[in-house]
Amino acid sequence: MGSHSLSDRGPFRHIGIMGKPRNPEAAETINVLQDLLLEKGFRVSLETGVGEGLVREPAKLANWRAIGEECDLIIVIGGDGSMIYAGRQLADFDVPMLGINRGYLGFLTDVQPTQTREKVTEILAGDYLEEERFLLHAGVSKEDQTLHESDAFNDIVLYPGEISRMIEFEVFIDGAFVYSQRGDGLIISTPTGSTAYSLSAGGPILSPGLDAISLVPLCPHTLSSRPIVVAADRKIEIVFADTNQYDAQLSCDGQVRLPVQPGESIRIFRKDHSLRLLHPKDYDYFRLLRTKLGWGSKL
Repeated sequence: MGSHSLSDRGPFRHIGIMGKPRNPEAAETINVLQDLLLEKGFRVSLETGVGEGLVREPAKLANWRAIGEECDLIIVIGGDGSMIYAGRQLADFDVPMLGINRGYLGFLTDVQPTQTREKVTEILAGDYLEEERFLLHAGVSKEDQTLHESDAFNDIVLYPGEISRMIEFEVFIDGAFVYSQRGDGLIISTPTGSTAYSLSAGGPILSPGLDAISLVPLCPHTLSSRPIVVAADRKIEIVFADTNQYDAQLSCDGQVRLPVQPGESIRIFRKDHSLRLLHPKDYDYFRLLRTKLGWGSKL
């Protein structure tokens, strides 16, 4: 994570706004933000579907791809889910993103709505912190032919296609056999996703700066199975055993679902493009953890 100023990055000129559609509270913040940006003379694009009915001249509507191609800063208004969706869609465009929290937890959207004018003004002036977060790419294949694929910002989860069904699979890392397992599945998480489903399943919290991913078993049918943390450049393969009687599902960020059939393989590796996140200058990751997870303060 580093500090940046206008002297080494130059001013933003075209701002894209994305967020949670049809949410009254998010709409209120979108209007506040839009007014601020237009007052300051920025070009503004609102994502189609989010900005319909809210767009104010001379702002315009644009789809997410146009926003990625044309804007040099994207502000997401919503919860972590909105930020994850936008990050997965826009990572290839190398455009920095900032989140304003209109959701529940707000691990990624760390500007509070009441601070919108103050914090956004500071960031537009170049007073911010920037960090990179990597994504994962997953592909479901059979006989080396890719059948389905998607990126994931938070996590990739293999789970049964039907409730209360145990599945069996084998895990390989860089081609080396790790283990075979029966249970409810497996979570492969980035540091960003380590405070999400992975944490609920007993996985470790990975600091965002770590170049690592975790493999967290879901209700394994053995007491000796434990989470594993490996370097992010390792290639993971999960073979969904052909002895399974039912299909499974592969969830990417809980937003994209890919079918997995017995005998198919799942290959997971770090995506080439990372996501650039901007934070206010007073951002503190461990203060965020204390606040969101209810940890004790200093005595």
